Amino acid sequence: MTFDFPAFLVLGSVVTGSIWLIDALMFAPRRRRIYEAMLLKNPAEISPQNVPQESALVEYARSFFPVIFAVLILRSFLAEPFRIPSNSMMPTLLTGDFILVNKFAYGLRLPVLNRKVVEIGDPQRGDVVVFKYPLNPTVDYIKRVVGLPGDDIHYRNKTIYVNGEPVVQLPVGAFTGEGSGSEMTGAREAVEKLGMIEHRILTRPEEPNFALGCQKLALGPVMVPPGHYFMMGDNRDNSNDSRCWGFVPETNLVGKAFAIWMHWDSERAGRIAWSRLGHGID
Repeated sequence: MTFDFPAFLVLGSVVTGSIWLIDALMFAPRRRRIYEAMLLKNPAEISPQNVPQESALVEYARSFFPVIFAVLILRSFLAEPFRIPSNSMMPTLLTGDFILVNKFAYGLRLPVLNRKVVEIGDPQRGDVVVFKYPLNPTVDYIKRVVGLPGDDIHYRNKTIYVNGEPVVQLPVGAFTGEGSGSEMTGAREAVEKLGMIEHRILTRPEEPNFALGCQKLALGPVMVPPGHYFMMGDNRDNSNDSRCWGFVPETNLVGKAFAIWMHWDSERAGRIAWSRLGHGID
């Protein structure tokens, strides 16, 4: 069973906020009246033992509500942390990277319902995007936007073709991986430009064009339907992406990845890659 953290935050905010509000409207005034009456009658008899106090439940609710509500607002509308669990976005992102995702780049959405309430912007070709996996929306995926609505996309001989034009790749050389990424040592590294974004990719010339046995583009270009996006991993021969399961609907978008704030890899010497901390994501 998947733990639904946004639902937990919403429920926690509602419960603690309701307890605090009910006490503030109904019970706190009554406690004040009793206290004021005691002051008028005999102030000398007032002590913590005989003055009405708020219950422990109300005290906890009053303490936790601002924290839970602040986390809900920050996580739902500003930025949300994610951990990279695989090598599908190497060399841009590595297994063990902890990233921040801009939650308002593509519009403000209500938590849990994921309904857009404010239009702000749309994904651009080359953006690194977190989205709900179309085949299982409880799982978050991260890939790069390759195709926009209306684009013709084809992938042939390790090259992306957008509307019939090949996306240029500038070879860098053999890749040397570390930690969990050491399995990719020897892959060919290149610089690719999608839209206005220059980024690095990995390929293995000896591997087939279609990662993980996927053949969706084997018969020719596909057109991205309205309201959908075509996503691919930068580790082209080791990525479960739109070549395998198709397009990502706009309603599944979570946000745009923009920074690495921590890296922890148990297979890397020293565990933490300090040089990656604070890096932006292109």
